[in-house]
Amino acid sequence: MAFIKICGMTDARAVEAALAAGADAIGFVFAPSVRRLTPQQAELLARPARGRALCVAVTQHPDAALLQEIFSQFRPDVLQTDAEDIAGITLPQAVVGWPVLRAVPSAAMAAKPSSAPLLFEGPRSGTGTVADWHAARELAATHALILAGGLSPENVSGAIAQVRPYGVDVSSGVEEAPGRKSPERIGLFVTTARAAFSRAASGEN
Repeated sequence: MAFIKICGMTDARAVEAALAAGADAIGFVFAPSVRRLTPQQAELLARPARGRALCVAVTQHPDAALLQEIFSQFRPDVLQTDAEDIAGITLPQAVVGWPVLRAVPSAAMAAKPSSAPLLFEGPRSGTGTVADWHAARELAATHALILAGGLSPENVSGAIAQVRPYGVDVSSGVEEAPGRKSPERIGLFVTTARAAFSRAASGEN
């Protein structure tokens, strides 16, 4: 527990800030969004992060051509995409798949323990909509859940205390304008989240 991902990298300043803050992963978006990049752009931005943080390719219903471009040019450590799609994707040997859930999963899935990370999101990625924390807490009891959706430096402590996730993921909550990250807010988010994870691990509220 205590995994932190900063998503939606669009410039070198954001990458530098995330690495300086000690983020465990940084995400690059290849789906319709103000944060969307080409695999070539993402590869250049990710170079300072290689070996220091996981580089995550974030997609939504990607087609085969896009996936091939992402795998060959960006070379991600992780592919993050919708749970209903990931089972049908053949991942390169070095790439891990993170399924994304945007709603309460079936009872069978929720009850089946898993140590593999999955991401629990709000209804629409990148919009700042808060996820269902009650449902997330139930899922976090049996899964390595990374909580996303509407997180910010202002609410991440409460989210961690309530959900007890494996990790947290932020994008719009650390921006100074749509698609443009604030280094100060990135630093504040990571510091606040680490403190909240520490309190949760010690049994504090």
